[in-house]
Amino acid sequence: MALTITFELNDRDLALLSDLINSKARSVAATEAGVIAAARELLAKNEGTQVPDFIRQRMNRLSVLISMLEDRVWELSGEDRTRIVNALSYFADPNDIIPDDVPGFGLLDDAVVIELVVQALRHDIEAYEDFCKFREAEEARRGKSVDPLQPEQWLRTRRAQLHDRMRRRRSSLWESRLGRSLF
Repeated sequence: MALTITFELNDRDLALLSDLINSKARSVAATEAGVIAAARELLAKNEGTQVPDFIRQRMNRLSVLISMLEDRVWELSGEDRTRIVNALSYFADPNDIIPDDVPGFGLLDDAVVIELVVQALRHDIEAYEDFCKFREAEEARRGKSVDPLQPEQWLRTRRAQLHDRMRRRRSSLWESRLGRSLF
């Protein structure tokens, strides 16, 4: 028997969560590499454990955010990069709202925050996933670049188009209300 639980976060709720996420981001005294390592550790720790499917599905989205930061050809920089690092920094603290080692419930807050982060960064994630599909299809068609750190013009052009698209879409009214309030 499946159970569906639905709850609504109003503007006040989102503001409270945003403050909490941002305070965690500021309190984590770690470099970007440390934040990425902590997010990877959280993923690895939960691979071999029994967690509810709804938590596992959300945890899997963290790997996309990590890839966005580590993909040198995607060249995420400035505010775009900072948004993702700040989003991941919440997961660098195992003693967040609900400490991760609390049996059955320790990752519940992480799953909720991941859902909020994925919604806030949806245009960034969509652009990156489109870029990866384009790169893969073009590399299959043209052959893989000799130096992956020196992408061909066709790849640089597509990356620039997708970066521009994600910034334009992010500035929409709904995104500015939710996305900018989170980090």
